[in-house]
Amino acid sequence: MERDFNVSELREMCYRQSKIPGEFMLQLRCPGNYIDSKWLPMFQHICDTWGNGHFHIGTRMMACFPGIRGEDIPEINKYIAPYIQEVDIDGCGVEMDAEGGYPHIGPRNVVACIGGEHCIKANINTQEIARKIEPLIYPSPYHVKVCISGCPNDCSLAQFHDIGIVGVTLPVYDQDRCIGCGACVRRCEKAATRVLSMNSENKVDKDLCCCVGCGECVTACPTRAWSRQDRVFYKMYIGGRSGKQSPRMGKLFANWLSEDALLGIIGNWTKFAKFVLGDEKPYLHGGHLIDRVGYQVFKEKILEGVELNEEALIADEVYWHEQEYRSNFHLRPIGDHPTVYEKRVDVDSRS
Repeated sequence: MERDFNVSELREMCYRQSKIPGEFMLQLRCPGNYIDSKWLPMFQHICDTWGNGHFHIGTRMMACFPGIRGEDIPEINKYIAPYIQEVDIDGCGVEMDAEGGYPHIGPRNVVACIGGEHCIKANINTQEIARKIEPLIYPSPYHVKVCISGCPNDCSLAQFHDIGIVGVTLPVYDQDRCIGCGACVRRCEKAATRVLSMNSENKVDKDLCCCVGCGECVTACPTRAWSRQDRVFYKMYIGGRSGKQSPRMGKLFANWLSEDALLGIIGNWTKFAKFVLGDEKPYLHGGHLIDRVGYQVFKEKILEGVELNEEALIADEVYWHEQEYRSNFHLRPIGDHPTVYEKRVDVDSRS
């Protein structure tokens, strides 16, 4: 006779219900998506012993094991306890009991690109900051999705999450090392926001207002006239989401945040969710919570007790249906769009 299982209870323990009755998929958290290869034999053992022999890398970069039978879950929880202990408790400082499996599924796995561990474009160590964020949001019954990108290329799509974090840099310019080759200007023109230009002294001027902090000038410079600071900075997007109901891109909430300011803000997220929802635990994206109370209330609550660094900028207001780029750098002169230009000429000629 087929057993009945408390699907809601098992889901909270990070076991997703399958289309097959009585079958589930285990999801192991992996903050920052970077773990020791010694765990791979354990993954294979779970697949071959309790699963269906297959392994899935989840869309949130979790280690997923389909084909788990409900009756095997207590045994599996004991088996994965050492992994939870090392990865979440010891590695991230999460306060939880590893023996009973995961206590909540609400805060989704913290997603991150490879970042400073490998990528030449990265401004930050994404795995390191992911491990610092994990204990600020987990365990908690409130849903939240956090994503980290090492640079404004945003390969991990941070702008489509409740909290999107992008590593940015404020490069230092050494005029004495500059030979006036213009390599940085050409790179910024091609790959970034065109904020660099050559002045009359054959040196580089920069419009800091519209700089996105990518660091392309640093990688382009042959003489190291541009260099990254030892300090790293972060920009934060809020309210991004996909899904069936009003998907939208996140909006820029803060820029040039220090690490302490960033972690202080994220540390307030659970309190903000509780303020909005109370004892309710519905599946709601962060943008919906902000919509419920309004941006100004959100800003007040999320910045409570946070000491902002002097470089930090916080949005006065957020307009969900408008672009946040003051300079509209993504637009070109009308003459650079032949089809648009020709159409406009036709309209003008008929008038």
